[in-house]
Amino acid sequence: MRDPVVVQIVVVALVMGIAYALASWRRLSVELRMLAAAVAGGLCGAVVGTPPVGELARHLVEGTLTYLDVMLVFVTATVFITIVAESGGVDYLVRGIVRAFHGQRIVALLLLMILLLIPGALTGAGSVSILTVGAPSALAMGYLGVPKRRVAAILFIIAGLAAAAPPVNIWAMIICAGTAIPYTGFEYTLGIPVLLLGTSTMLILGWKREHRMSRDDVLQAMPRTADGMTWWRVLLPFVAFFGTVVVSRVWPFSVPTLGLPLQFTIGAVVAWTVSPRPVHILTLARDTVKRLMPLLATMAVVGSLQQVMTVTGVRGLISYAVISTPLVLLFVLLVFLIPVSEGILTYGGAAIIGIPLVWYLDSIGLHATVVIAGLSLLWPLGDGLPPTALIGRLTVMVTGYRESYWSFLRQTWLPWLLITAVGILMIAYSAKLRFLVDWSM
Repeated sequence: MRDPVVVQIVVVALVMGIAYALASWRRLSVELRMLAAAVAGGLCGAVVGTPPVGELARHLVEGTLTYLDVMLVFVTATVFITIVAESGGVDYLVRGIVRAFHGQRIVALLLLMILLLIPGALTGAGSVSILTVGAPSALAMGYLGVPKRRVAAILFIIAGLAAAAPPVNIWAMIICAGTAIPYTGFEYTLGIPVLLLGTSTMLILGWKREHRMSRDDVLQAMPRTADGMTWWRVLLPFVAFFGTVVVSRVWPFSVPTLGLPLQFTIGAVVAWTVSPRPVHILTLARDTVKRLMPLLATMAVVGSLQQVMTVTGVRGLISYAVISTPLVLLFVLLVFLIPVSEGILTYGGAAIIGIPLVWYLDSIGLHATVVIAGLSLLWPLGDGLPPTALIGRLTVMVTGYRESYWSFLRQTWLPWLLITAVGILMIAYSAKLRFLVDWSM
């Protein structure tokens, strides 16, 4: 600590922490807290010459574009899923599951799990699963006899797993962008654990049954679907989206690279075209962007914060702290550090902690892609922790849960421990699990 450069970096880090704490004390949003930390750290760094004061504004603005591609995926994917929901496709699917499998309760619950996974997997945001599919799924699970507290717990855990599922995983995208690792090889590496953990969650929390209504009573109580909605109208947009993805993979040198934003746009256009009810696409797109604004602001501010931390040396200090921690202790700390970082910084935790962590673990022989997948299972757990608790708060709102917030969160303890164990084991044994990446390539 006698090195003046190290002292300067520590001072900058302390100033950033104090700025974040003061912004939290003033009850500002998490985006403004991170912005306050970035500006304060940049100003403090400018005083000592890193970066020069004239470069501070450039770094703050330039950083907002770091994750522009991720933000485009957010918007186009959410518009796609929202059009499917507005056309009546979600209600049609939920009613179809209840109608066909009301007598086979476990099968119905597992199909509802898959339905909950799809929006978050396609958008990278578990909140989208809650907002588009959460209400009708919660209603169906309640009619299938699942207690309300367990319904809320199921929605929270499955929505978090949906955010971690392929093809869009924002934490993985952030880490890959910061470590120059290609965002490929996650299909089986994340898809298999997510499906197994989602199935386990449904069986653990959905097995207990309070009561059971007749199928006719359940269908009568559920929202009616749009006239003219059919299976092919629901499936065709997904066929269009996944078709473009598969074609790009099968013939990579013959088909132009479309990219996820354009592929989601194609799916959205198909969904709009086949919708049986009129969907005002411009109004829907405007409202979707307004609803996503906090998430988009978070991504922009995370980029600025990451750039300021890089030029001031704070990011290097965190990297040094990571590599100087004994490996066994590091694995123990990850159980707490990763979810807590998500609760405080949302996606900022992936940029600040995840990038140096992956660098270090890759340098000691662990497989970077599998490590990122393991970490991606741990981060969604933090979306139930204060101060942000994004998915947790939305879950309580959608399900109408009236009891204590902590009583709902305590209900998740067994799936939480199971997800944590799988995530840590994937990181520790990532070199032996590289075959999952090979399958995905």
